[in-house]
Amino acid sequence: MHATTALRNAVRTPLIRFVGKRSIPQSVDHTPRPHPASPTGVLPDSFAAYRAKAQQHGPLGRASFTQGSVGRTPGAALGPVQPKQGEFFDRAELPRRFHRLPYTEAEIEAIETGGASLYA
Repeated sequence: MHATTALRNAVRTPLIRFVGKRSIPQSVDHTPRPHPASPTGVLPDSFAAYRAKAQQHGPLGRASFTQGSVGRTPGAALGPVQPKQGEFFDRAELPRRFHRLPYTEAEIEAIETGGASLYA
């Protein structure tokens, strides 16, 4: 018996069973609403107003991003780069208890052998 012929002749039954008849909504409300987890609970006035206040690696609303002027101002002029109280830029700035632990010889051996040395 050929497996492919048996598979072709088999009737496929889906594993999911839907209860009831399919119902498509008559009308869907697509008006913009603020996200339920939004801190303010209101929509921005416009995208330009949002972009003027948004920050991503520095302020986005500056004129330095206009056509032909990228790179004219130094990065320090984009805004403060000092972390706030309780924030850190690098793991090395954290207290000693949060630093990475050095690998032991057994761990190095396990990594180099792909774990086979643990069972040999």
